[in-house]
Amino acid sequence: MSHPHPELSAPAPLKKGGLRITPLGGLGEVGRNMTVFEYDGRLLVVDCGVLFPEENHPGVDLILPDFDSIRDRLDDIEALVLTHGHEDHIGATPYLLRERGDIPLVGSELTLALLGSKLREHRLKETVHHQVREGDRVSFGPFDLEFVAVNHSIPDALAVAIRTGAGLVLHTGDFKMDQLPLDGRITDLRAFARLGDEGVDLFMTDSTNAEVPGFTTSEKDIAPVLDRVFHQSDQRLIVACFASHIHRVQQVLDAAVAHKRKVAYVGRSMVRNMGVAKELGYLKVPPGVLVDAKELANLAPEKQVLISTGSQGEPMSALSRIAQRNHNFVHIEEGDTVVLASSLIPGNENAVYRVINGLARWGANVVHKGNALVHVSGHASAGELLYCYNIVKPRNVLPIHGEIRHMRANAELARATGVPADRVVMAEDGIVVDLVKGRARVAGKVDCGYVFVDGSSVGDITETSLKDRRILGEEGFISVIVVIDSVTGKVSGGPEIHARGFAESDATFDAVKPAIVDALDKLLADRVDDTHQLQQSIRRVVGRWVSNTHRRRPMIIPVVIEA
Repeated sequence: MSHPHPELSAPAPLKKGGLRITPLGGLGEVGRNMTVFEYDGRLLVVDCGVLFPEENHPGVDLILPDFDSIRDRLDDIEALVLTHGHEDHIGATPYLLRERGDIPLVGSELTLALLGSKLREHRLKETVHHQVREGDRVSFGPFDLEFVAVNHSIPDALAVAIRTGAGLVLHTGDFKMDQLPLDGRITDLRAFARLGDEGVDLFMTDSTNAEVPGFTTSEKDIAPVLDRVFHQSDQRLIVACFASHIHRVQQVLDAAVAHKRKVAYVGRSMVRNMGVAKELGYLKVPPGVLVDAKELANLAPEKQVLISTGSQGEPMSALSRIAQRNHNFVHIEEGDTVVLASSLIPGNENAVYRVINGLARWGANVVHKGNALVHVSGHASAGELLYCYNIVKPRNVLPIHGEIRHMRANAELARATGVPADRVVMAEDGIVVDLVKGRARVAGKVDCGYVFVDGSSVGDITETSLKDRRILGEEGFISVIVVIDSVTGKVSGGPEIHARGFAESDATFDAVKPAIVDALDKLLADRVDDTHQLQQSIRRVVGRWVSNTHRRRPMIIPVVIEA
C-alpha cells in the first residue's frame, strides 16, 4: 500500500498521456467532497460539497474546499459532475460558480433540481446544465463520461466512469448495495462488471462504511420500526432527518397516513427540498396528509407529525431551537416523541447528545439509532466493498470519501481481494495522484486548506482567528487601559482592567495593578516610550499573574494612551 509522504513537494508537470487526480476535499473527512481530474491540459471536476463545522470552529457556518490550486485555471474546466444531491457533494457549487459562472453542470434530474433551488437562493443565474441518467455516455473535451446507477440515501445517485487516453477510472460517488430499495433502483452491478471486463485502471471507492463488517441493512427494515413508534406514541411526533433524505420522509408520510396523522415540514431547507422532490415525482405525497406547520397546532397532539431538520445537532436548526424551547411555534411537551432518523457524522456526537438531553429535559421520549433501528446508512459496508472489488477487478485503487481510518480499512479490503499492495494508493486532501501507463502513484502535493464561511464572508476567517475565538470562548478576555503622562513620563491614569469569562468581578484584578505600574515605571525610567513595547510589558505581567492565580490563558488586550 503506497502512503503519501508528509513532506511532499509540488508535483512535477504531468507526463504526456497521463491523468492527474487531485482531491481537494473528502479524503480525510466526511464531507467537502471535490476531486479534480486533469488530462491533456483540461480539467474535469467531480463534486463540490461543503463540510459542516464542529465545536472547534466557533462562528463558522460552512467549510468549503480550497479552490486556490485551480483558481488560475478555471477556464480549463470542461464540466462539473455532481454524483448526487447531498450538501457534502453539491453545497459548495455556488461558491465555485461565483468565480466562473458558466461552468457546465452535469448531474441527474433530482441532483440538478436541488442544486437549482440552491443557486436561486444564492441569487446566481442558472448556468448551462446537462441532465444525465444511468446508461448515458457524454463527452466534455477529452473526458468521455458514462453514468451508472447507484443506490444511496437519496434518489437518483450516479457513479461515473471517466475514459481518457490514460485509461478508465470508475468513481463510485457515495453508494451502497441495498437489494430492496424503496424506489426499486439498485446499484447496477452488471455495469460495474462490464466496466471491469473492459479494464478499470483506477477504482475510486466510497470508504465511509469500510470498517463496518457485512452488508448495510435495507431501508425497508425501518418501516416496521417506524410503525411501532407511531403506534406507541399517544402525543405529538417529531422526526428529524437530513433535509435531502427523501426516502425517510416518504416512510414517515406513509406511516402518518396509516395512523391517521397530519404532517408538516419544519425548516426552510426541508420545505424547499421536499417541494422539489414532490414536483419531480421522487416523493409521493398522499392527498390530505400535508399541512402548513402553523396549522398543525390546531390539531390534537396525537394527530400531529413534524418532519424537521437538525438531526446532527446543528445549533441554528429547527430541532436545536425546539430543544432549547425557543422555536417560534413548536413547543416540546411532556410525552412527545422525537425520532432522530440519521447517523452520527463523526465530530457531531457532542452536539447531537446535547440536543437529545435538551429534549429529554422537557419530558420527550427520544428514539435514535442507539436505541432503535430508525436509520440505516447510505454507504456500502465491508461485504459490499469486497463484492465490488471482486467484480470490478481494478488495476489500481484509490480509497475516497471518509476519515483516514475509513480509507485505511477500505485499502485493506482491496488488498485482501488481490489488488497488489503497491497499487493501492492512500491519499489525503491535496495529495496529487498520477495515472501513467496503467500505474497510479503519488506525484506530489498542492496547498489545500479549509476555507471558512462566516455569514457573508468567505475565506476571511483564518486558523489564527479561529484560535483567537477558541481562546475567547474557553479562556476569557482581559482589557487593560493605562494612561501615560507624556511630560512627566509616568503612569497618570489606570491601570483600568475589565474582564470577560471570569466569574470574579473586575476588582479581583486589583492585586496585579501595582505590578503593571512598576513594570511600566521601570521601562519609562529607561526612556522606553515605544507604545508596542509598553503594551507587551503589560501583556507579560498580566499573563503571568493570571496563569499563576487562575490557571488560565486569556486573550489580553493592553491599551496605552499618551496624554
